[in-house]
Amino acid sequence: MTTEARSPLARLIRPETIAVFGGKEAARVVEQCDRAGYRGKIWPVHPTRETVHGHRCYRSVADLPGAPDAAFIGVNRVLTVEILRELSQRGAGGAICYASGFAEAVTELADGPALQAELVAAAGDMAMLGPNCYGFINMLDDALLWPDQHGMVHVDRGVAILTQSSNIALNITMQARGLPIAYLMTAGNQAQTGLSALATAALEDQRVTAVALHVESFDDLEALQTLASRARALGKPVVALKVGKSIAAQRAALSHTASLAGNDRVSSALLKRLGIGRVHSLPEMLETLKLLHVCGPLAADTVSSMSCSGGEASLMADAGVGRSVEFPDLPAEQLPALRETLGTMVTLSNPLDYHTFVWGNRARQAEAFSAVMGGDYGINLIVLDFPRADRCDVSDWTTTIEAVIDAKRRTGAATGVVATLGETMPEAVATRLVTEGVVPFCGIDEALAAIDIAHSIHVAWSRPAPACLSCSPVVETDVTSLFEDRAKPLLAAYGVTVPYGLIARNPEQAVSVADRLGYPVAVKGIGIAHKSDVGAVRLNIRSASEVLAAATAMAAITERFLVEKMAQKPVAELIVGAFRDPFVGPVMTLGAGGVLVDLINDSTILLLPTTDADIRAAIASLKVSALIKGYRGGPAGDINALVQLVASVADYVADNATRLEELDLNPVLVLPEGEGVIAVDAFIRTRS
Repeated sequence: MTTEARSPLARLIRPETIAVFGGKEAARVVEQCDRAGYRGKIWPVHPTRETVHGHRCYRSVADLPGAPDAAFIGVNRVLTVEILRELSQRGAGGAICYASGFAEAVTELADGPALQAELVAAAGDMAMLGPNCYGFINMLDDALLWPDQHGMVHVDRGVAILTQSSNIALNITMQARGLPIAYLMTAGNQAQTGLSALATAALEDQRVTAVALHVESFDDLEALQTLASRARALGKPVVALKVGKSIAAQRAALSHTASLAGNDRVSSALLKRLGIGRVHSLPEMLETLKLLHVCGPLAADTVSSMSCSGGEASLMADAGVGRSVEFPDLPAEQLPALRETLGTMVTLSNPLDYHTFVWGNRARQAEAFSAVMGGDYGINLIVLDFPRADRCDVSDWTTTIEAVIDAKRRTGAATGVVATLGETMPEAVATRLVTEGVVPFCGIDEALAAIDIAHSIHVAWSRPAPACLSCSPVVETDVTSLFEDRAKPLLAAYGVTVPYGLIARNPEQAVSVADRLGYPVAVKGIGIAHKSDVGAVRLNIRSASEVLAAATAMAAITERFLVEKMAQKPVAELIVGAFRDPFVGPVMTLGAGGVLVDLINDSTILLLPTTDADIRAAIASLKVSALIKGYRGGPAGDINALVQLVASVADYVADNATRLEELDLNPVLVLPEGEGVIAVDAFIRTRS
């Protein structure tokens, strides 16, 4: 620890002095610091006790020898507010508020939110974690503001893990996977300081190599973007386990956009844009952190795999299906050395089953591993499951580990040892491998997921940093629905091409309008959502009598009609929409449109602001893009016009960000190349 000027959060998470307030929980904090060998000063505060685990007790904040860098407040919720205020006034670095009964308990305690607001006000400029917060563990400096047992040990460098859940944090401390954890932090209610700011403070510690977030709900968009920006600048990757994959409630059943832009899909798009890798389970998170700690982001997604079993080779190959990882064929220059080492009976392929001809022979195994690892792979994997040491002889497996390390030292290639079962990777072996720069993976699926994610971070960082997102405050006025007679002119002013049409106020007038436009025409009822579901739209009408019949049939559900000139047959139909996400603000959706929007899951999220390159990439990610490219000899669609339409809609959304709730263009007809695109239906929900 140092004595130079530090930020409030740096003082809090790397304290040189710790004060603890309360009884049992406070005493446990002192106990954990002593057990870990904390080298700073500990100041217990208690109204009657003289000492706590041999440390002199003080009676109040005012009685302390100085302003503590960090404080653990383990008293009731009302007294917590008073102590926090006194610490802030004394100039303390920060505090953990352990007590519950604040905003999270509004159902049980009506004054919870008000008391939380009072707590935040009492903290002032002083950093505060919680309330309802378990605290944190810093095993770099052996500083633990943690009222419980744990399974962590001192490390000189390692990863930081942050979570809103104290129990998940406790579980993570018990991992036996060889992952060096430098910081384990919880944030509780995030009333003042959230996970993102806390993660940034950990990232700034030069001994931290990577960061992981377990997120129930994002805390602050600006802080999250700051975290991503600092991660990129420092070259320290961040991954996130975002829970809550349920589709966002369809607040407005009037459009398709809400269902397409579920909160989980927006979260994925946000993390991808920021260059934060998304993991999908705790084991996947820990294995990815191991890879990032040892190797950092991977410049390539190519993998070599070696095992002494064809079954393991098959498992590895199958696990790669659906992931952005490749098992390229072994290059010709590798084959002679491998053939000489492994013999004529081994099929030289990738994944490679090297059989057992070199089993137990460290030198020959090292030669074989080195021959493969000399290729240009993103990472090289050796599959190895240790037998039970209490019942079996592990010497040959230990020999294989030594051969892997030999090959790693010889080639310098990124290397991992993969146990197909987590329990067959002994912790001592995993720890040794990490110190040798080899990743000890527990599980084939987790290993390939980690490789996929590590490469995705490299790809994100290799691109220019994205423009900052801004979640504009919403104008709190009534929401108005604008159907196509009002929505189309607004969008047309931004450059969106729409069909030429006129309004008719009765069936007879509809005939007159159709005659003026020329056939074929479309007749639609105005003011109706999902018109096709209730018979309020007729297409390709070719005569006056058909217009009259169609409008007359619709007259029971509408008083006005939109008569439009029919567009030509498209190459493809898309939906282009926008939707207000409560965290990110307006986001756009692109997907297969028309009737396909309900039949196939083919859509993507586009965050704003965006670029033409982003729009092209989003369109290319859709299955329907095959039609636009010219499917099976069909005509290609006007991709340039489609990109321009999406960009025009993005401009409209940006200019109306404080009011827009939803927008649907469905379908957008993509015409043959050079002939443009046309939005034949539009719907907007906006605040007045």
